Amino acid sequence: MRFAISTVRAVSAPRLRKALAGLAVTAGLAFAVAPAVAQTLASLPAPTLAAEPVGAAKPILAWVGFCQTYPAECAVNAAEPARIAMTPAIWNTIQTVNRRVNKSIVAITDMDHLGVPDRWDLAEDGSGDCEDFQLLKRSLLARAGLPRRAMRMTVVIDEKGEGHAVLTLITDRGDLVLDNKTSQILPWHRTGYTFIKRESQDAVAWVSLGGVTSPVTTANR
Repeated sequence: MRFAISTVRAVSAPRLRKALAGLAVTAGLAFAVAPAVAQTLASLPAPTLAAEPVGAAKPILAWVGFCQTYPAECAVNAAEPARIAMTPAIWNTIQTVNRRVNKSIVAITDMDHLGVPDRWDLAEDGSGDCEDFQLLKRSLLARAGLPRRAMRMTVVIDEKGEGHAVLTLITDRGDLVLDNKTSQILPWHRTGYTFIKRESQDAVAWVSLGGVTSPVTTANR
């Protein structure tokens, strides 16, 4: 499956590991001590709509391989909250992780990087394509205390008509999208993407999003 990617600043793998290790600690602390910039409810995203699943869907084949390599990343704990209860501190953590991962990973296709059409991983060597960005963000946010059950890998068709992967955060303010093409976190219906499918919240299986097209084009974001 082909995924569209964007170009970001290159860093070495050791430098990346050091930066992300520091980020994981910083993200965890943000829940206890929120920076002044995130102290008010007015800083939170406005309530918006949720993207409703319409039935079962087959998981991406590369996702199956990812789960075999990183089983803990794919485990679904039904006891976890189904939605993220947004607070200023949590919102600040989400923004910080999204921004720093986007700046830290070298964007490259799987074919150019690994010689295979599609492989999902955590960009452990500091390079990856769109799904690797999002998987790393989800892993770091889970380490910071966000419920993995409320963070779902999602497949869309982008503004170029190409397959693309984003991370959907299911929150009490609607479904928000983390993307490597932009560090702006948008409600799903403002991305301009066509939403195809995402992970289920209650099983390893995936669910269809019905090919719903958001009305705003990404070119105008």
